[in-house]
Amino acid sequence: MRGCPRIALLCALLPWLLHAAAPRRPAQPLPSRNPRDPASGSDFDRVYSGVVSLTTENTYSFNYTSQPGQVNAVRVYVNSSSENLDYPVLVVVRQQKGVLSWQVPLLFQGLYQRSYNYQEVSRTLCPSEATNETGPLEQLVIVDVTSMAPLGAQYKLLVTKITHFQLQTNVAFHFTASPSQPQYFLYKFPDDVDSVIIKVRSEMAYPCSVVSVQNITCPVHDLDHNVEFNGVYQSMTKKAAITLQKKDFPSKQFFVVFVIKPEDYACGGSFFIQEKENQTWNLHRTKNLKVTIVPSTKGSVDVNSILISLFIFFFFYFGFLLIVLVHCIRFKRKSIDGSFGSSDGSGNTAVSHPIAAGTPEGSNYGAIEGSSSSPGRQMSSPNSGQTFQSDTDSSVEESDFDTLPDIESDKNIIRTKVFLFLSDLSRKDRRIISKKYKIYFWNIVTIAVFYALPVIQLVITYQIVANTTGNQDICYYNFLCAHPLGVLSAFNNIFSNLGYVLLGFLFLLIVLHRDILHHRALEAKDSFAMEYGIPKHFGVFYAMGIALIMEGVLSACYHVCPNYSNFQFDTSFMYMIAGLCMLKLYQTRHPDINASAYAAYASFAAVITLTVLGVVFGKNDVWFWVIFSVIHVLASLALSTQIYYMGRFKIDVSDSDLGIFRRASMVFYTDFIQQCGRPLYMDRMVLLILGNLFNGSFALYGLIYRPRDFASYMLGIFICNLLLYLAFYIIMKLRSSEKLLLTPLLCIVATVVMWATSLYFFFQKPSSWEDTPAESRERNRECILLDFFDDHDIWHFLSATALFFSFLVLLTLDDDLDVVHRDQIPVF
Repeated sequence: MRGCPRIALLCALLPWLLHAAAPRRPAQPLPSRNPRDPASGSDFDRVYSGVVSLTTENTYSFNYTSQPGQVNAVRVYVNSSSENLDYPVLVVVRQQKGVLSWQVPLLFQGLYQRSYNYQEVSRTLCPSEATNETGPLEQLVIVDVTSMAPLGAQYKLLVTKITHFQLQTNVAFHFTASPSQPQYFLYKFPDDVDSVIIKVRSEMAYPCSVVSVQNITCPVHDLDHNVEFNGVYQSMTKKAAITLQKKDFPSKQFFVVFVIKPEDYACGGSFFIQEKENQTWNLHRTKNLKVTIVPSTKGSVDVNSILISLFIFFFFYFGFLLIVLVHCIRFKRKSIDGSFGSSDGSGNTAVSHPIAAGTPEGSNYGAIEGSSSSPGRQMSSPNSGQTFQSDTDSSVEESDFDTLPDIESDKNIIRTKVFLFLSDLSRKDRRIISKKYKIYFWNIVTIAVFYALPVIQLVITYQIVANTTGNQDICYYNFLCAHPLGVLSAFNNIFSNLGYVLLGFLFLLIVLHRDILHHRALEAKDSFAMEYGIPKHFGVFYAMGIALIMEGVLSACYHVCPNYSNFQFDTSFMYMIAGLCMLKLYQTRHPDINASAYAAYASFAAVITLTVLGVVFGKNDVWFWVIFSVIHVLASLALSTQIYYMGRFKIDVSDSDLGIFRRASMVFYTDFIQQCGRPLYMDRMVLLILGNLFNGSFALYGLIYRPRDFASYMLGIFICNLLLYLAFYIIMKLRSSEKLLLTPLLCIVATVVMWATSLYFFFQKPSSWEDTPAESRERNRECILLDFFDDHDIWHFLSATALFFSFLVLLTLDDDLDVVHRDQIPVF
């Protein structure tokens, strides 16, 4: 019969079909199970214990339903009492979109090949989110537990659903993590938020941790050895902050990952020295964390902050233009009234008042009526009938004017007089001095170009590397107040340096205005411009303006990516600004013997070299501080000697060694012992004694305490010497019955107020490259001005203004002498 085989086959399969169709209860996992048997459904929040070996493995399956708009995450905990690294328990978790695996004990490698083993491991599985298009999704998680141990390895398994997986805006969330139990959470951008700041806090600095932001991809890199593979990350002790923009995430959401490192050296702490090769760590490195995600400032706030800042600085320009306009109106009125000048019948114009705006290079610079002039320069007083030679610099050499035939004009005699006047130190031809001081300007322009171009290239590379790798430990920002713009991570720190540039350019305009007025006075044969007041040389002033501009440019470059490697970008020009101010102050009454531009800039180069060596070797090396202190003291003494003798103290290198010491001893005997202890030049001696006491104190302080911030230590030396010299100059000016006009007096008051205020914000230090990146973030502060600028930005604004007023002090300090003849102006 044809149907009999079919009926027999159906009868054979019927028991199996009935067994397959019958409902089954969830089976409890057995301690030992054949890996070929299918896994039965398991329960969440239930601890499963078992033993696995070379011949035994256990499999668990967990089922749940994911609803649209709801993100469900699952966390797997595995614990094993076994410490045998040769036969660990292997855990493999299979999901719809991937596979995650690890071993227990979990092994971490530390510094110097140290290993750290953790017997308790928990990992969060990559979630799958259902959408409205797909509807509810049935999720299946299969956990395989195996081991190659021949005698078996015990384990415990717990699988739970995370109830608070998605972070909310402006809602703080507390949790705990450890190296073997990392955590990560999901955040979705609200529709009305374009930028957020992730703020992480912890009461304890250690253990060292890492905060990472990663795209919604699986697997999530949440272990110490792979957390840097994806996204943006930064190390952390007590604080961390990451600013993110919605446009950088196509899915408008991201994972925030928290990893605890097995050692603390990356955060500046010491690492644990193990007593044995492998040591199990369980609860010793847990860290309590709090994360809050808050919206960042909106674009309109940023624009308003920028416009307000620009308006404040352009107000200075408005004031300058107003002063120039008033001056032009007064000048025209005096010209119409005929009161500006009158002809004396000899072709020269005798001006009845000084040029209040200043006078740079005078034609008969420093000439005294009745004294002989050098060849090629013929001019006398306005009442004489001699001609005035045109102002030209062609074929002029300084050596032509250094050798004077008259014994009364010999430099050694004039400069070593007890009582010196400005006419004694302003005997060289104006054209020579003009060319000499213009070199300051052209040299600093050349230095600025060659210095700035590689700096800009380097910081751009730093920013590209930081953006490409996602490593936010490269740059030391104030992450709590870092507003990105384009590829720049902290635009506010860069923009705040605009004050240096704008005010530096304004100072150049002021100097140029005074320069033009003076040349007009020279063309009018103004005797006050040629024989009265301080000889004005604007070359150093122009160099100071360029230095102020470059300070802003290079400070902005530094703040593109501030770190240990590029701190000297802007500090270099800080040294140059302080040095140029001292040179200008000295040049005011010593125009013939001031340092040349080449010697000055070479000295600055030596200072910057010492600073770099100090930053590299000055932290712990005593030998460096000994050498530096000796150089500091000897340089101070050598400079004091040159200042005391007005550059006329020379030692003939052809003399023998005994001859050199014999000459020095004779000078000491003549000037000190023979004068019964009273120095020949008392005022100069007082200044130099105070200066050497200051510098000796600085050298002793550095040798004893060895400050870590050597760059600031060196800058402090410059600033203190400048302030000491400026105070001495003002005191001597008042002591000589000279007076301070209203303009320099107001500038001095503004300078003091601005410097005092700016230094307060400078010492707040919202970040520091002297520390590790994680330790630097402990200093981070919130924005305090217009929700856009932090303490250091305010330092930029105020210090730029303070430097501007300081320059104006030097520019206008001696305007009261414009009506005093140069042979009546004392030198000090």
